[in-house]
Amino acid sequence: MKDLTKVAWGVLGGALLGFAASSAISRGKLRPCTTKLMSYGLDWKDKLIEGAETFKEDLEDMTAEAKEEAKKRAARRQQEARAQNVSSQDVILPEDTAQESK
Repeated sequence: MKDLTKVAWGVLGGALLGFAASSAISRGKLRPCTTKLMSYGLDWKDKLIEGAETFKEDLEDMTAEAKEEAKKRAARRQQEARAQNVSSQDVILPEDTAQESK
């Protein structure tokens, strides 16, 4: 019961504080300050989004480079297998295992 009372007082206190803040902002005393604070928040949000997009593009580039490198390794292994007169069926390549799992 004591926890419920604490929660009720917390909700009531938060509502009163919110009402007091909204009335102070609407009267114009805090409006310039809150507007400036919100503009800084929006700038920060834009920088975060820009950073996330840059990070995503970097990951996409690294993934594409990794796929190319894997293809080169597979081609090199295949050439080595042919050079040793081993049939390509005896060499397990990444593409072969992917097709087998489907």
